[in-house]
Amino acid sequence: MCYNCGCGIIDDDMGRGKLSEGGAGLTEEDLKRLAKEWGMSLDETKQNIYDLLKTQIKKK
Repeated sequence: MCYNCGCGIIDDDMGRGKLSEGGAGLTEEDLKRLAKEWGMSLDETKQNIYDLLKTQIKKK
């Protein structure tokens, strides 16, 4: 859930379940699944998310 809470443990859903399985924790496994479903590498997926988040944060 590192992607939600910032704990740094990318594969721990903190007992909330993986987002891809109906839970509330965004894990590395969720990002891998997104990459696979879109035919992209994990790095491409992360870069696209990062780029979008940078633009969204600047708007605030």
